[in-house]
Amino acid sequence: MKFEGRNVFISDKAKIGKNVKIGDNSSIYDNAHIGDNSIVADGCAIGEPINDYYTNEEYVNATTFIGEGALIRSKSIIYCGCKIGKNLSTGHRVTIREESVIGDNCRIGTLCDLQGKLEIGNYTWLHSNVHIGQESKIGNYVFIYPYVVFTNDPTPPSDLCMGPTVDDYTQIAVYSVLLPDIKIGKHCLIGAGSLVGKDIGDYKLAIGSPAKIVKDVREIKSREDENSHYPWPYNFERGMPWEGIGYDKWKNHD
Repeated sequence: MKFEGRNVFISDKAKIGKNVKIGDNSSIYDNAHIGDNSIVADGCAIGEPINDYYTNEEYVNATTFIGEGALIRSKSIIYCGCKIGKNLSTGHRVTIREESVIGDNCRIGTLCDLQGKLEIGNYTWLHSNVHIGQESKIGNYVFIYPYVVFTNDPTPPSDLCMGPTVDDYTQIAVYSVLLPDIKIGKHCLIGAGSLVGKDIGDYKLAIGSPAKIVKDVREIKSREDENSHYPWPYNFERGMPWEGIGYDKWKNHD
């Protein structure tokens, strides 16, 4: 049977909302807050302590907030100090390190590694095996596909930490690498296997290693008809807040 509560640790300093289900062998640490109607599957750790926990007798775990309606699949670890909005959905074995700030309705795929001290907006989807370095900033409605890497050290090894910034509605295709401190604008498409080392403006298609701007994305035709596919919200709505009503109507109402 599911959620029998075998070998579950819940700190007396944690706060668990209504109708929360916690799988076997999971740990909910001090000052972790889990919102109503959430599911934490087997073998997860919520509010995982940072290194100081093991060496400092006066250590106090930073507060972790996970909004209502979360689905956190098995073997995932969310460190202390994270603030995550409602309706988070993760794959398996996801790691979200400390002080990550993540908006509402985000999806974090299997084996993603979020290194902490980063920001992600609303309705942003990370597919499996994505690595996001510290100090990265990702906007709303961004799709990041498998094996993408966000780097953050311009002169490794160093103490500098300068993550990339990706603005709203942009798509980063598989196996792309974003170098430290670069900025990618709104509604961009970064082609598969690209190495992005320079800033990319709004509505640009960039491809290659090093990535070069090829054209305006609005010139890209749909494979279903002769109309432009981009901006993509006019042609894709599954799981988005404009599903069933259309992007224009949603945008104008919002």
